Amino acid sequence: MKHDIKTHDDVYLLVSSFYKKIRKDTVLGPFFNDVIKDWDEHLEKLTAFWEASLFLKTKYLGNPLEAHIRVDKANNHAISERHFGLWLNLWFETIDELFEGDYAQNAKQRARKMGTFMYLNIFQARQH
Repeated sequence: MKHDIKTHDDVYLLVSSFYKKIRKDTVLGPFFNDVIKDWDEHLEKLTAFWEASLFLKTKYLGNPLEAHIRVDKANNHAISERHFGLWLNLWFETIDELFEGDYAQNAKQRARKMGTFMYLNIFQARQH
């Protein structure tokens, strides 16, 4: 029986399970595997990001947009809406495998909004 996303451990399980899929994905994997050298540290950062986003009780100090713009530039501006669609599909799939409830649905909604925001801002950054 699945439960909702409620704790730090739940968020870590979601994030780590999701990025296991990302790392193995033939389209998305190279963008992450070529950049991230310390996966343990990165998973902790991503867990903190999603925990802040979902529970609105902690503050995340990183700048994910800046990091994504750098990765896009390093890959000759190859990131496209297809990549965000694949990312979102894997995120939804992972949530559905592990959780159900209001926070799980919120994690999907926030990811959809973030994906759109990131892609639009990456595209805009290419103009400068």
